Amino acid sequence: MFMKTTQKGGPAEETLDPEDWAAMRALGHRMVDDTMDYIETLRDRPVWQHAPPEVKARFSGPAPAKPETPSAVYDEYLRSVRPYQLGNSHPRYWGWVTGCGTVMGMYAEMLAASTDAVSGSFSYMSNNYIEMQVVDWCRQLLGFPAGASGLITSGCSASTLIGLAVARNTMAGYDIRARGMHVAGKQMTVYCSEEAHSSVQKAVELLGFGSDALCRIPVNESLQIDTVALRETIAADRAAGCHPLCIVGVAGTTNTAAIDDLNALADICAEERCWFHVDGAFGAWAAIAPEYRHLVAGMERADSLAFDLHKWMYLAYPIACILIRDVAHHRNAFSLTPTYLAHGEGTAGLTGVDVPWLSDYGFELSRGFFALKAWMTIREQGMEKYGRLIQQNIDQAHYLEGLVQDAGELELALPVSLNIVNFRYVRPSLSETRLDALNKQIEVELQEQGIAVPSTVTIHGRKYLHVAITNHRSRRDDFDLLVREVIRIGNGLA
Repeated sequence: MFMKTTQKGGPAEETLDPEDWAAMRALGHRMVDDTMDYIETLRDRPVWQHAPPEVKARFSGPAPAKPETPSAVYDEYLRSVRPYQLGNSHPRYWGWVTGCGTVMGMYAEMLAASTDAVSGSFSYMSNNYIEMQVVDWCRQLLGFPAGASGLITSGCSASTLIGLAVARNTMAGYDIRARGMHVAGKQMTVYCSEEAHSSVQKAVELLGFGSDALCRIPVNESLQIDTVALRETIAADRAAGCHPLCIVGVAGTTNTAAIDDLNALADICAEERCWFHVDGAFGAWAAIAPEYRHLVAGMERADSLAFDLHKWMYLAYPIACILIRDVAHHRNAFSLTPTYLAHGEGTAGLTGVDVPWLSDYGFELSRGFFALKAWMTIREQGMEKYGRLIQQNIDQAHYLEGLVQDAGELELALPVSLNIVNFRYVRPSLSETRLDALNKQIEVELQEQGIAVPSTVTIHGRKYLHVAITNHRSRRDDFDLLVREVIRIGNGLA
């Protein structure tokens, strides 16, 4: 299967390149055709299905000692892997908050893999120019100032970790990289709402603050952070000898798409001398929807902004970004240059460098070429169309809201503000406990029957179906179907 070359006076040398290039080329064409057929006909198949026990059993046992033919490996993928995916590329996948991918992005992943592309070091590579251009596009679109820094990451968890690391190192008041957290003297505190994503807590723990340092502030009726309670908590912490260091605002909570009053938080940060970090995982992109950009007003005042491109920019996983207002703060938190990675004095005959090593702006040295799929897809589609698609998803959320309001069997959790709709099936004769169990079962039936994939959330102590619309393939008739099926299944179960 793999090529061998015989060297005079020595053993045959091997490679992982194909022995039969023509056959491998034909297999590649078959893969592309199969994949295009799969994407083009997504609507004709169930959203998802579970792998049966006999399929799961195929994924046990030792690694193969002997080779298999490439076509046999691919056939096993078709049998045992592709049919049992999460389903997020399907038009009726709205669970949690998950994007759906693009065809051009798929091609970009193949192109990046074809050269085993590396991003982050070796500043003369075009990969780094592309990443910096994508970051600059994001900076402009989301209102950050010229000269702000940024980095493409694998997801908002990584972006949040980077943003809070820069916040910690900048606001600590001493050289924390050299001396560590144990000499801080005061407990550094970070503030976010009760609705903030769990990645904020993970970042706080990983950075050595300790989870006790994360102060989760109550929310108001709209599930936004209560700014009065925030001010009171900061004042009490200062009186107790703590060091309030960072406030995290949310532009689109996972449960309800609630957006904190970002201008109010920016004002509090200025008054309290705190770093202002915004988690805009998906909601940040409301900034390019003509009728809804006002909802994220104040986001551009953040010291750091974390957001995904694999959610509401529809790109395939993984790709996200972190923007940092002050490039010096960003670089100071991560730059480290051992002798074997010396840079800045010129490489391969070049005099100096004009693009920084991106590894100086994050915790990873080994980084894939995530930016290529963003660069190619944005160029293919244009940002005006992206703005229309995000507007379309918000309009679809309001359309679904109207369908729910018109159905006597259904009840909204909250008025829709962005692209998430939470509703439940109701029956006056049933207790709240029974209704919670019933709506959970409706979610399961929708998924197991392959009709649609919502998820569930608990709001004000009640369980609701959760429809997060970050899908460019969804149509209004998909939401008509969803409502009909929820009522049908609910009536049958009740």
